[in-house]
Amino acid sequence: MALGTITESEIETDLRADRPWVCVVWDDPVNLMSYVTHVFMVLFGYSKERATELMLKVHNEGKAVVTSGTREEMERDVQRLHEYGLWATVQREIEP
Repeated sequence: MALGTITESEIETDLRADRPWVCVVWDDPVNLMSYVTHVFMVLFGYSKERATELMLKVHNEGKAVVTSGTREEMERDVQRLHEYGLWATVQREIEP
């Protein structure tokens, strides 16, 4: 491809490829809200207020994005959350 012949769709594809990955925690019927808040504070160093805000989002909306970064970082966060018994997954950040 010659310089200057990049199409708009190719640029959009390149920009989408740079979107960060996110770690999503899902609501479950097992873990207490206080426990989920505690895990967020321990694993991610969140303040009690921030951890509570994220826990309430999980509880009320069914899920919450708790961290973002590279795919490898998010896979590590998901593994750590699983070790604490929380249900979490990795996905590409959703475009606004």
